[in-house]
Amino acid sequence: MSDNTVLLEKVGGTAIVTLNRPQRRNALDNTIKTGMTTVIEEIRHDPSVHAVVLTGAGGNFCAGADLGDEVPGERGLFVRDLLLDHDRWFGALADLEKPVISAVDGFATGAGLSVALAADFVIASDRACFVSSFARVGFIPDLSLMYVLPRRVGLVRAKEIVFSAREIQAREALALGLADTVVPAANLREAAIEFAQRFEHAPAHVLGMAKRIMNRTFETDRHALMQLEATVQGLCAASRYNAEAMRRFFAREAPLYPGTQRLF
Repeated sequence: MSDNTVLLEKVGGTAIVTLNRPQRRNALDNTIKTGMTTVIEEIRHDPSVHAVVLTGAGGNFCAGADLGDEVPGERGLFVRDLLLDHDRWFGALADLEKPVISAVDGFATGAGLSVALAADFVIASDRACFVSSFARVGFIPDLSLMYVLPRRVGLVRAKEIVFSAREIQAREALALGLADTVVPAANLREAAIEFAQRFEHAPAHVLGMAKRIMNRTFETDRHALMQLEATVQGLCAASRYNAEAMRRFFAREAPLYPGTQRLF
């Protein structure tokens, strides 16, 4: 296994990002912060990448913040600055204008649950376990969990998950909406890559801009959303992709992107 704590590989048009601190259940530390910042920026500027799979090494997704790290200076200010630092790469991941799929094996705990839910889609192994563990150690949820979790499962269910701090196994996670599908652990990587490859021939800029708008649906009024739609639609109409797609449509030729099968 590489010494790098964030690994990046490519399978066709799919980038696979692996959190690689298996001895710490891939807990988030400064090396992961630096690695994720670099990797996300590289993916963002790589036009050959059409989708991203995010996973963890060693049978777990992510155990959240590394509570074993030594805290220099004043603890309160250190924690505040630490969260703001990690939020920079977390925000870049959540806003990445490419489909992102979390492949969750083992534990997604605390801020690790936040990272899993930053993706557009969550594929869980049958041994996955989701835990909002913050209350167990006297913290409120962080790394935007209180933003992403209610959008996944609804406000009341999100409160139950946070207040109980209980473990949620894969099948219940699927029923609650924390996960979108569950597959055998042995097939998780292949299932996530196959899912991501459905977007290889999709218009990347179209999916990306649609994602960016939809990510803001719940805090944007209809009028403002319509203004965003109109502006982005104008950009789409001026693209070479749209010109060729429309030419094929009127010529009754095969489309550039015929769509994909139902995702779930």
